[in-house]
Amino acid sequence: MKENFDEALKAILKHEGGFVNHPKDPGGMTNLGVTKRVWEEWVGKAVGEKDMRALTPAIVAPMYRKKYWDAVKGDEMPDGLDYLMFDFAVNAGPGRAIRTMQKAIGATPDGVIGPKTMAALKAANQSELVAKFSAEKEAFYRSLPTFATFGKGWMRRLAEVKTHAETMLA
Repeated sequence: MKENFDEALKAILKHEGGFVNHPKDPGGMTNLGVTKRVWEEWVGKAVGEKDMRALTPAIVAPMYRKKYWDAVKGDEMPDGLDYLMFDFAVNAGPGRAIRTMQKAIGATPDGVIGPKTMAALKAANQSELVAKFSAEKEAFYRSLPTFATFGKGWMRRLAEVKTHAETMLA
């Protein structure tokens, strides 16, 4: 829902943390969950470590809204599912988040949230959908070659996001 963006972003930024440049992370240099490549795309120019370290929640919020929240139609999603979709879009890309949700509701996973997908989302048992979507996310994370390095953190995040989404449903 439209009014959930700020709360969802705050929760995501808590999970994403500050500046990191882990050698095993394929995303490379990252701050507030924003990779250097994504930030360069957004600002339309090359950036360095100083630029990446200077990112703040206020600076990255418009990018998060447009690139992830709007891409998964967060304003139109039911409470809880908006946060669940937004979080996975940030973590794995909007297309994968949409296809994962479509798979969880039994729709054709085409990566587009059209009228049929939105109707199915809204008609679904929301608690069951949160559980199915979370199970699909877990399967995806476990399939990644970097699971041994980052899996514990991903599983913790998955559990916390699922719990928060369930709370938002209530």
